[in-house]
Amino acid sequence: MDIDTSALFAPIVINGHTVKNRLSVAPMTRITATEDGRATETMTRYYERFARGGFGAVITEGIYTDQAFSQGYVHQPGMTDEVQANAWKPVVSGIRAHGALAIAQLMHAGAISQSNRFRDTTVGPSAIQPKGEQMAFYHGKGRYAVPAAISDEQIADVVTGFAESAARAIGIAGFDAIEIHGANGYLLDQFLTDYANTRSDRWGGTTQNRVRLILETLKAVREKVGAEVPVGVRISQGKVNDYGHKWADSERDAEIVFGSIADAGVDFIHVTDFEAWQPAFAPGGPSLMRLAKQHAPKAAILANGSLHNIDRAVAALDDGADVLTIARGALANPDLPRRLSERATLRDFDPVILGPIANIKDVELAM
Repeated sequence: MDIDTSALFAPIVINGHTVKNRLSVAPMTRITATEDGRATETMTRYYERFARGGFGAVITEGIYTDQAFSQGYVHQPGMTDEVQANAWKPVVSGIRAHGALAIAQLMHAGAISQSNRFRDTTVGPSAIQPKGEQMAFYHGKGRYAVPAAISDEQIADVVTGFAESAARAIGIAGFDAIEIHGANGYLLDQFLTDYANTRSDRWGGTTQNRVRLILETLKAVREKVGAEVPVGVRISQGKVNDYGHKWADSERDAEIVFGSIADAGVDFIHVTDFEAWQPAFAPGGPSLMRLAKQHAPKAAILANGSLHNIDRAVAALDDGADVLTIARGALANPDLPRRLSERATLRDFDPVILGPIANIKDVELAM
């Protein structure tokens, strides 16, 4: 193999924090917390193995943010109180022990919540039943419930939940950075999605209004954690319940979404697509990572989507990406950075890892 891989192993500084290479573990829902949302010893071992394997950063699975409507799955971890925050300390220590940046991803499931020990009902921007069906490998069954249209008071609670959870993640658990989950069909993305958000108030209508909740959340998190903590936002078009969704106004929407997030002072934007290098809209057009870099040139762009292949990874760094986040490739190869550095053969991803339930399995910890 004669491709130059040196760019994959160059450090990058994100808001004063050095990431030792351009390879990160992507967030993946693994439902292995306790029933009351505490991180476990199994999770500590799971996350540490990626850092030990050479990844420059590790992003957690989505962590729920309040004791109201945010939880999405059985055995999902939370950050809603000191007990949950303290349970993350060993996880963070394990990641940081190997020189990797520990990033907490915070999420609110909204209308596509499948299980919530605090509430029997769901909320969304509008009282519209989500597309698709619940995910069986996260214990889901049947169609999603019709959510109640979230009130202004409840929206304020959502923003507060993100901000206070971010403060716990940094101040108690010891994470280095925060990622706000604004992608994949969860609540913040539901507000951004035209067919899920039919509101006529300041939260609905134009794309600029529909992105407002992401911006308000980003602002509140920044105020809580301070200027020196890296804060990012994850953005996608496709969703766990609507895989092929595209923004209606294509590149104009990309300009508004990425530009407004950049103007709000984000440190990194994490874009995700099934194949990150593919055109975001029309054939032959730019990828989503290219559009993100174009409209947010000062932010670090994290890109996710089948980039564990070495030539795809190197090419992505020339197409707008600053850091590559790896999911399936990391599950199959917890030591993927070392394997790439040594030009060793990569293991193929085995879907058995995520079935029948997508919890962390002993076979993974033995890799």
